[in-house]
Amino acid sequence: MHATPEIREALERAVMDATRADWTLLATEPVSGGCIHTAMCLKGEDGGGKTKHFAKLAPIERAPMLAAEAEGLAAIRAAGAVRVPSVIAQGDDGETGWLILEWLELDGLAARSGATLGTALAAQHRIPQAKFGWEKDNFIGASPQANGWSENWLDFWRDKRIHAQLRLAMKNRYPTKMIDRGERLLADCEAFFRTHRPVPSLLHGDLWGGNASALSDGTPVVFDPAVYCGDREADLAMTELFGGFPKDFHSAYRNAWPLDEGYTVRRDFYNLYHVLNHANLFSGGYVEQSARLVERLIAEIR
Repeated sequence: MHATPEIREALERAVMDATRADWTLLATEPVSGGCIHTAMCLKGEDGGGKTKHFAKLAPIERAPMLAAEAEGLAAIRAAGAVRVPSVIAQGDDGETGWLILEWLELDGLAARSGATLGTALAAQHRIPQAKFGWEKDNFIGASPQANGWSENWLDFWRDKRIHAQLRLAMKNRYPTKMIDRGERLLADCEAFFRTHRPVPSLLHGDLWGGNASALSDGTPVVFDPAVYCGDREADLAMTELFGGFPKDFHSAYRNAWPLDEGYTVRRDFYNLYHVLNHANLFSGGYVEQSARLVERLIAEIR
């Protein structure tokens, strides 16, 4: 998607309306960070000199994804434990949606910034939340993520997360055996929670290595959230699914808030959601990976 003159004018106006200051958009440059949307650097100038902003553009049918991202960033920012980019403006012109964020110079997590993130994430998870779920549906990657509120964590996870992905798998005509075995797993998965009583925590929701970085001073930053309130272990599980987090992150989190017995099995149970989502989005080897993970989890039931 290109920044047409009409879009450039809309983005310029959106920044001025949000900042209540004059600002001239001088140039747009494509940048990484746009797997689903078009990402770009907005180079401009205000009364104080040259400035930059980060922007995502999407066709109007995907604008709700940008709105959900803005709401998720605002929720994490309000919690005050983990740094996120500030939301400058979010909107659309009827054809194109946009999300304009603070421009941050980011680098990968290192030992020190990873440890800082582990401690900060534990602090975020400790902030009391009333219920499990979220007031609005949002998205996990490009997939809709159903929410709503629940008093019971396992009921929420089974219905809004795993069942939802199994229904998509059925719609995609994936192997019936995998879907049936997934239903069998959900019927008996209470065994994983005999010694674990989750409390609602504000979760990032999509915390893989590509969604966490650090500033030059070592301050960790997270972005692209899929927020809801759930078991803190669901956030930690995803940090282990694709790698990208230094061991110092995991050590610091556990020092701040040790994990309950049986975490490694629940980790795989939580990551089944993301593997199934990848299967439903991309097919290929993720389908077989999902089937293997279901069988491994069923074998853990005692």
